[in-house]
Amino acid sequence: MPKPSSVTFQTLSGDFGPALGEVARLRLSLFREFPYLYEGTEEAEAEYLQTYVQARGALLVLARDEAAGGRVVGACTAVLLSAEGDDFLRPFVAAGLNPAEVLYLGEALLEHEYQGQGLGNELLDRAEAHAQTLGLPMLAAAMVVRPDDHPQKPLGWRSPRSLLERRGYVMRPELDTTLSWLEIGESSPSPKPMRFWVKGLPS
Repeated sequence: MPKPSSVTFQTLSGDFGPALGEVARLRLSLFREFPYLYEGTEEAEAEYLQTYVQARGALLVLARDEAAGGRVVGACTAVLLSAEGDDFLRPFVAAGLNPAEVLYLGEALLEHEYQGQGLGNELLDRAEAHAQTLGLPMLAAAMVVRPDDHPQKPLGWRSPRSLLERRGYVMRPELDTTLSWLEIGESSPSPKPMRFWVKGLPS
């Protein structure tokens, strides 16, 4: 198992450049697994990640293993929720929440051998610090909802919601929405149920 001491963190805001390719690589690899089962393409990733190039206040945190030549082994992205699509905005507006006051965590990813060592907390620490720097009162993270008996659910799988809930994020079913993507085995994208976890920050 890699040593956490060999992992360094880099926080980027406003100029992500070639680092987005590393994020795309992680997304294509890790989101292919349960629960997302995402059949992504490099073209789709490039289009999606342009949100973080163009949006005000966007954040990218990279985790690099210096013992492995500085290879990127983890990443966290964040952007104002108002930069996302209508499917994500609609439930917040309906609940009386201003999407321009919410920092949305697009993902917090770590390669498997780096999980369970506290590195995910560091990724989220930096995202939450960014929200406070921007003066935002709230963060939100979304996860796909899968049935407990899903045939592709691995034995012993643990939901990442446990990390969020330990950090004070609260599940908000009234914000449920859907997001469409191409799942492994599908011939075309289909809508998937998504649920938000939200954390308020001190003013």
